[in-house]
Amino acid sequence: MATNQQRREAAKRKLERQLARRAERAKRRRIVGVGVTVGAVVAVAGLVVVLATRGGDSVAEGTDPAAGSSSSAAPSSEEIQIPTERVEPASRAEPLPNPTSCEYPESGEPAKEVPAPDGKDVPSEGTVKVTLHSNVGDIGLNLDRSLAPCTVNSFVHLAREGYYTDTGCHRIGTQGLQMLQCGDPTGQGTGGPGYTFADETFDSLTYGRGILAMANSGPDTNGSQFFMVYGEAPLPPSYTVFGTIDDEGLKVIDEIARAGHDGSFDPSPGGGKPNTEVTFTDVTVEA
Repeated sequence: MATNQQRREAAKRKLERQLARRAERAKRRRIVGVGVTVGAVVAVAGLVVVLATRGGDSVAEGTDPAAGSSSSAAPSSEEIQIPTERVEPASRAEPLPNPTSCEYPESGEPAKEVPAPDGKDVPSEGTVKVTLHSNVGDIGLNLDRSLAPCTVNSFVHLAREGYYTDTGCHRIGTQGLQMLQCGDPTGQGTGGPGYTFADETFDSLTYGRGILAMANSGPDTNGSQFFMVYGEAPLPPSYTVFGTIDDEGLKVIDEIARAGHDGSFDPSPGGGKPNTEVTFTDVTVEA
């Protein structure tokens, strides 16, 4: 028969085992909690990097553009990793009707006076070469009508009307979403051409180095702002892809990216104004 001393020691050992198990369970809960928190942060980061524009074209819905110029934003000078391989160009499984019709309804005040394009008998076959001549080098674009005929029609129209000339690129992302966003004459991320047009997206769209796409503030809100992807771009298929960037143009964008940004669009939608100022001195179109 166990003595009182033995029973007390047995009870003490049992209590110590219980406390040890509780401590281990608490430790596991803390680890799981950190994992959940990290997962939530990643999910939120995925949302804030989305290329959103407001009022036709802007930085992000619910964001005060004036706050974007805050001097408290830390400069981005971190060493960035840029992929060297291009992604496969986008393609549709089924061709679009040729020709097709496009609608460009009025939307807000234009950042720069320009008429809306003609939306009748728009071709949905062939390509158009466009060169963005800038103060830091030429960026060549190959626009694909088979992907997005209405988008190409609008972009070529704006280029020929001089809409993009003497405008710049107001935002660059270097982490998570690696792209250069341009096409707003105001330079604030809030300007558009005074009209919008529908998305030309499809479910198999992906984004990565070499892809040219339209920025938007939601479904069917395309205007004049576009983004050029030079690296990673984990985005949903919600942004109209309408062409690719040539190799020399990617080299120019790489250098702009390596110079960093001012962080003025952090934390949402992310990135900031490029430290290297980019201005399009001319835009030429070769049909």
